[in-house]
Amino acid sequence: MTTGPSIDGVLVEWGERLFYPASHIVKPDATPRLNPPNRPSAAAIRQRIAATVVRRAPQVMVKVTGGGRGMGAIAAHFRYICKNGQLRIEDDRGVVREGKEAMHDLIDQWRVSGSLIPETSHRREAFNIMLSMPQGTDAQTVLKAARGFARRELRDHHYVMVLHEHQANPHVHLSVKAESIDGKRLNPRKTDLHRWRETFAEKLRELGVEAEATRQASRGANRRDESIWQVKARQQGRLSQSEKQQVKSGASYERSHSGAFEAWAHIKKALQASDVPEDRELAKHIVRFVSDSAYFKEVAPRLQREAARTDKQRSAEHAWPNAADGMGREAARPDKQLSAPVPSREVKARSSVDMER
Repeated sequence: MTTGPSIDGVLVEWGERLFYPASHIVKPDATPRLNPPNRPSAAAIRQRIAATVVRRAPQVMVKVTGGGRGMGAIAAHFRYICKNGQLRIEDDRGVVREGKEAMHDLIDQWRVSGSLIPETSHRREAFNIMLSMPQGTDAQTVLKAARGFARRELRDHHYVMVLHEHQANPHVHLSVKAESIDGKRLNPRKTDLHRWRETFAEKLRELGVEAEATRQASRGANRRDESIWQVKARQQGRLSQSEKQQVKSGASYERSHSGAFEAWAHIKKALQASDVPEDRELAKHIVRFVSDSAYFKEVAPRLQREAARTDKQRSAEHAWPNAADGMGREAARPDKQLSAPVPSREVKARSSVDMER
């Protein structure tokens, strides 16, 4: 059993891959440094692991639902999110408006403030964002967290927000001008969306609501998110409740999920070797969490077949009288002879089968 820096180094190195965007991963040194700038601490990684695999904390949703190509589309979205003036609409200065006249005044302000927004445009002049939490979360807390999120992530832009609490999941609609106050244009990418999810979850935790922003690959999720129109149609009974969501597939899906499972395997192995009972208990939760995931259940039959073939090969090797004489038992193993990067399918097989042991 071991404890201390060696285990913490593994947690930092592999925990980054699970909980932070790929573009933020620092290529590890031969001996991982625990606290270089902008890297999470081992304690922070432990907290993220416990929230994900032990408490199964609710996952936040942050989604760009579209954008207005011109003032006509922006005004239509304003009318939708505030129910044509029936719901309160709050701007980036914290001013709250209500009613049709106030809504029309806000539309006129957006049209002429900064660069003039034409009625129709070839580009997005605004982005529509939705921040949501599962049913049962206090709606006013979601609004406060959304307010904190916008002040941090959209502070150089004009935006409006409206709380919707009449549906199952409390959520906030945000509409943000693409052009910032200093003339720069918003262009959110995948890493931006992940950071936005992290920020929203952080603001909820600051308000006492447990929330996580774990990536789908790290959770072993294999379902595609439904489009907004599908969610609304299902809620209104216009889409069959029995209709299943599409399952993800493809090379990118395989790489991200097999990579996440490899990271879980390394973390589990390190925690199992710890002198701290809480670490070893956390390792057990990781095994249960991974085994319960949709992705593991999807690939388990193939992993079992590959493991059986590997065991059969090893048995054959042991039957050769000179197989280990000049090489040693470890050197005789086929997987020890690989010097090139292991293909994603083999990584997935080894890391996921190791979860079961």
